[in-house]
Amino acid sequence: MIPVVLASESAAAAQKWLKVIEQHFPDLDAHIFDPQAPSPTPDVRAAIVWKPPAALFARYRALDLVFNMGAGVDAILRQPEIADTTRIIRLEDAGLANPMTEYVIHYLSGITRNFGVYEQHRESRLWQGAEQTPVQHCTIGIMGLGVIGARIAQALSALDYPVQGWSRSPKALPGVRSFHGEEQFAGFLGSSQFLINVLPLTDQTRNILNRNTLGHLPKGAVLMNIGRGEHLVEADLITLLDSGHLSRAVLDVAREEPLPGDHPFWTHPGITLTPHISGPTNHYQAIRQIRGKLQDALQGKPISGEVIRDTGY
Repeated sequence: MIPVVLASESAAAAQKWLKVIEQHFPDLDAHIFDPQAPSPTPDVRAAIVWKPPAALFARYRALDLVFNMGAGVDAILRQPEIADTTRIIRLEDAGLANPMTEYVIHYLSGITRNFGVYEQHRESRLWQGAEQTPVQHCTIGIMGLGVIGARIAQALSALDYPVQGWSRSPKALPGVRSFHGEEQFAGFLGSSQFLINVLPLTDQTRNILNRNTLGHLPKGAVLMNIGRGEHLVEADLITLLDSGHLSRAVLDVAREEPLPGDHPFWTHPGITLTPHISGPTNHYQAIRQIRGKLQDALQGKPISGEVIRDTGY
């Protein structure tokens, strides 16, 4: 039996993980972190977390391995009590890429094929086609070409969209034009009519979607943010939508979640909102991946997905 502590901002989420472990992975001796417990179990060296409380790292100082139930590890890196020697491991997919690709295709095709107009036609009993944008005339720019970004890029390329991607370091993907580094960022933006952000959140990418960068996009461009809310300067987005420089934004994330009821995003006609659902984690696949990595780590084998703290991913 391998002892593991589970910790999440949501008690319900941790309970779901525990249920999956008890049903499918009985070799993991898992328990949910209880900040009121008198003392931590001393032999626990691994944790499975999502936006864990700071108290976890204050109480479990001997953690060797922290597995994140998702791709973004910014909430872990912000913890002041986590030891320098603790290895942080992120999920590289665990079922995230396909749902996020579906999400992108749904909203992208809705815009390029003008599907929304048919609801208006239905109300007026109008049987009439609407103008569509040929895929060849809509260049898709993807910020971030990791596992998820690469899957989205290749899926869209297979649908004949012109696809280009921007990343910190050079990447080579079939059918995808590659840009990298700061010196190529403006050129990438300038030729992206539809910009999709799937970057990890780091000190370098926080606020990267702002008036200056988004101003490089062609007039009438569309922004889709399925990365992190902190990537976007929200007031700048509203300014660019109101000026007509951007025609629309599809946002699955926000700086504050849940989005406050008085937030202007709720009522802005150019913004489509979803409540951080573009890539729901498949708990079974995620824990199966984590269990495999944990077993390899305990045997001294190399594991993928380990976070380099200096880069934030």
